[in-house]
Amino acid sequence: ANGIGGSGQLRGVQYDINSGADPTVAFYFNDAPIGAAIILNQMYDVGQVEVQRGPQGTLRGQATPSGSITFTTTKPNLYEAGGTISASLNDIGTYNGKAALNIPIIEEVLGIRLSGVIDENNANRVKSIVSDAPLLKPFAKTQSGRIVATFRPSDWLKLEGMYQVMERDSSFYEQYASFSLRDTTAPASPVLIKPKDRLSILASPRYVNQKFDIYNWRGEVRFGGQVLIYQGSHTVLDVNSNSNQDQANFIDGLDVFQINTTLGKNTSHEIRLQNEDRLFGMLDYVVGFYRNTATTDIGLIQETPVLFPSFIPSPPFPAFLAGLAGTVATVANTPIDRVQDGANKETSFFGNVTAHIGDSTHVSGGLRFINLKRPDSFLQIGSNLIPNGTAVDENEVIYTASVQHFFTPDLMVYGSTGSSFRLGPSIFNSTPSRSARITSFLSLASEKSKSYEIGLKSTWLDGRLTFNLTGYHQKFDNYPFKLTAPIFFIDTSFASGAPVPAVGSSAQFGAAVPVKVNGVEAELAWKATPELNLGLIASYSDGKIKNGVIPCNDLNGDGVPDVVTAAPTVSELQAAYGADLIGACSVSQRSSFQPPFSATAQAEYAFPVSGRIDAFARGLFSYFGSSKGEPTNAFDDVDSYGLLNLFAGLRGSEGEWELNFFAKNVFDVVKATTFNPPATTSYQELTLASGLRGTQGKSFTSPYSVITTTPPREFGINLRLSFGSR
Repeated sequence: ANGIGGSGQLRGVQYDINSGADPTVAFYFNDAPIGAAIILNQMYDVGQVEVQRGPQGTLRGQATPSGSITFTTTKPNLYEAGGTISASLNDIGTYNGKAALNIPIIEEVLGIRLSGVIDENNANRVKSIVSDAPLLKPFAKTQSGRIVATFRPSDWLKLEGMYQVMERDSSFYEQYASFSLRDTTAPASPVLIKPKDRLSILASPRYVNQKFDIYNWRGEVRFGGQVLIYQGSHTVLDVNSNSNQDQANFIDGLDVFQINTTLGKNTSHEIRLQNEDRLFGMLDYVVGFYRNTATTDIGLIQETPVLFPSFIPSPPFPAFLAGLAGTVATVANTPIDRVQDGANKETSFFGNVTAHIGDSTHVSGGLRFINLKRPDSFLQIGSNLIPNGTAVDENEVIYTASVQHFFTPDLMVYGSTGSSFRLGPSIFNSTPSRSARITSFLSLASEKSKSYEIGLKSTWLDGRLTFNLTGYHQKFDNYPFKLTAPIFFIDTSFASGAPVPAVGSSAQFGAAVPVKVNGVEAELAWKATPELNLGLIASYSDGKIKNGVIPCNDLNGDGVPDVVTAAPTVSELQAAYGADLIGACSVSQRSSFQPPFSATAQAEYAFPVSGRIDAFARGLFSYFGSSKGEPTNAFDDVDSYGLLNLFAGLRGSEGEWELNFFAKNVFDVVKATTFNPPATTSYQELTLASGLRGTQGKSFTSPYSVITTTPPREFGINLRLSFGSR
């Protein structure tokens, strides 16, 4: 929603990019690490997607505890021209067009591939209940273009380069629902809003502009059965957004905004030497060097409404002031910049060796040395410079080890173990309040983890049936847990020029906590007949925080998170938290807000209708088990649900064209996947005692909550045409 967020999850631990932590799951684009926000925005002309589970880092790229996902673009064909074009339409306002053109400039030596996408849709399809709202229909428009070049002047040298630019403009409203739907004791809302209504109470939408530039280059030199690889990348993320801060729609006739600008730059260099022919007929190896440099500049303008008191006596105040009671006196603009003394840097050396003992047993092991550096950072608020994160320089060595044994060519069992390390994040929070406790929830200790895994991979029935099973255990020390729902704390406002206590509400807090994860994954694929294919993938992952201290609402001081459905006053927060400014609770709860159990079943039936045309029908059913948001809040629990997608159409027998009709979320399942506490608006109010010169912090609680829901039902059509090398 903010144009920066993007996440991935594998094996029971959550990753939130807004935590500032390195990912639990690394994303790669053409073998170079890339941010989730960039790669997940709009994908096109992708030739391959590869998912690796468990600790990574001794073979390439970044070290991550949970896995990696690699997206590889379609590379130029040096021998044959070709191309493809695809267009999709649906009944809920989406148009998507993709195209690619392959041009071999010098046969066998030089080729380029051009591709692009245009996507227009109605964003989250949420409309405002405010009659004069400026945005009648939300929208999102994405445009992107890419050029990939391959130069292979000889058998021993290959060079590749890629440039991609993507820009996305969107404007939309946050979705709301009446809080009384989840808490029957809550006040009734003026208009009952249900999740299926897809409505918002906001008068002004959020606007986000994102631009991503991606440069990716690679060189390969082959000699004596070995290959030396250099992989480089440079990405630029430029995000500008305006978000409505009157989340409770409390102020009549006026909206206040947070205007945010984020500029992120990331450069990586990697050199790997690995074999193509086995050494001594039994060894595979890889050794490498990795360097990453990243900077993120954040600037925002925080608008704070300053209101007259709800009652102004006259006398002693003039009569005209009495008539202004409860109205907006002014809007204070506070510029806030995060200033960082340099770049975040990683320097790593890694290596891995695999020994093939006979034809049946493979043993591998790898090490990685990591040096991570992060400079001091500060919040600059006007002329005030407030420490935001201290400099860090840490070294760590991680490892991976595995053994595989083929009992038969169709049955393999394996066991593996590994460790991982992530630098403790410095969470960006624009509050100038900095107690020791708040600082501990923003600057987190570094994480270490260990993983153990066993499993089997097998094929049966002459290769028509595949069954794979995996069990794993993972232990994290100082896992960077981050809130997803806002909590209240004592903020500081500069609305009147001098610092004044205010009611703060934010989810930009975290904690370093112990986590243990146990899980099972299973995969079944069966070619029942030459025409019918069936598949099932299921996973259960039980990740738990054990006695971790996290930021919380704890107004009664018992160390247990409170269920707070109305914003407290500044005096109530001061009485509860004192100089700590924020609550802290010891909890034992799930480490992920996603359901522990999920499964996907797929069936496809395809048959020829003529010598050149095939017909097909495919069904995909995704099941999500019950899950909990904040465990202390029963109102944000999510019951289990399933989504059914259906596809049917015709295609050329050689794949040169395809006409596909689809229906997604066939049964129009509407499930609130997140349900926050009631929305609040914080503001400053002029005080009578100061002669309307000073202010005090106040807040208003709405009877509505911000929610997210499952995607709506849609019916659509897709046509793809390809020629030549495609």
